[in-house]
Amino acid sequence: MDVKINTAFAFFISCCGYVLISYQSLNYMEYYQSRIIELTEQIIELEKRNQTYMVTATMYQPVQWQTDDTPNELADGTIIVDIYKAHEYRYVALSRDLLKRWGGPFEYGDYVIVEGAGEHSGIWQVRDTMNKKWTNRIDFLMSPGHKPFKYDEVVIRSQKH
Repeated sequence: MDVKINTAFAFFISCCGYVLISYQSLNYMEYYQSRIIELTEQIIELEKRNQTYMVTATMYQPVQWQTDDTPNELADGTIIVDIYKAHEYRYVALSRDLLKRWGGPFEYGDYVIVEGAGEHSGIWQVRDTMNKKWTNRIDFLMSPGHKPFKYDEVVIRSQKH
């Protein structure tokens, strides 16, 4: 009888150990699965931040015939007090496909790094929206009197870290 009790007891203890190990393993698996999902989302966000966009770059001036009936007011509400100093602000307009409110990666206030635009390369701030007829474009805000320019195959990327 002692042998039967010892065998039953050993079997019971073995089963308890197996259940405990299985339960603990499931907890670890759930933790690591949620951690993998979390890290994957972080990787996607980092890739978005480092993603580059090839665009055509042009310029515009805060004058009515190039904008709308409020040429000194940008899409984000910024007011250009002295249009003859507009180029000093280093503001850009982006085509709608590049703005977050229409599914793009950039928001008003974001800083973008512009490469391949000659003397206009550098860091600029997104403050305005281009006409809906344009896609894949960046428009540099320049003061009246600046000579028009256009660059093809300009690279822009977010300066977010």
